[in-house]
Amino acid sequence: MPAVFMHGVPDTPAVWRPTIEKLSRKDIVTLRLPGFGSDLPAGFTPTKEGYAAWLTGELKKIEGPVDLVGHDWGGLLTYRTVSTEPKLVRSWAAGGAPLDPEYVWHDMAQAWQAPGVGEEVMKQLTPEAMGPGLMAQGQPKDVAEEAAAAMTDTMKSSILSLYRSAVKVGTEWYPDLARITAPGLVIFGERDPYVDWRLGEKLAKHVGAKFVLIKDCGHWYEAERPAETAAALESFWASL
Repeated sequence: MPAVFMHGVPDTPAVWRPTIEKLSRKDIVTLRLPGFGSDLPAGFTPTKEGYAAWLTGELKKIEGPVDLVGHDWGGLLTYRTVSTEPKLVRSWAAGGAPLDPEYVWHDMAQAWQAPGVGEEVMKQLTPEAMGPGLMAQGQPKDVAEEAAAAMTDTMKSSILSLYRSAVKVGTEWYPDLARITAPGLVIFGERDPYVDWRLGEKLAKHVGAKFVLIKDCGHWYEAERPAETAAALESFWASL
């Protein structure tokens, strides 16, 4: 019954490394979104539904049920998986991810979603610009540099495709949250600039999950405050 960790955008599995190093359990699997520092599989379409189906397929390859953990888009995909494939998980933990009909996408997401505008924005996301930007938001140097190095044309086009498929994800996926049966944990950083933590608290109440707010912390809590993130996860798992 391993713990399976999913990263988000514009990250790689390295974003979870600081937290994983703090965990006592060693039965851990980290997954990499197709196109994020890797090639896209033949026939794969990088949309929200494509990534959701991919995650379901990956979990079915692992002897489970698993403890699924996701952040950012990894969190959105976690919500989706536990809504549609509840038997694949023993528990789930997710955060830094909005799934609410009232949520308005942050400015960068809206730019990515706009044809033409998104392509111009992506031209500016060079490794030299992206690495320092992620570090300024709390990511350790090695984690930020690994994400920046992965920002190839494939990753850029995958991000644009994913975000353009998800303009209305809040209204499209939110109703299925009612199908969640596994125990859950929602984690948010208090100073997340991309989504108000109160939406995370609202989601947790809606599905009967535990909510943890990491004070004085930004979006990437798993990299910025790994000890607190690991403690929250281990306390949650111990309660199961």
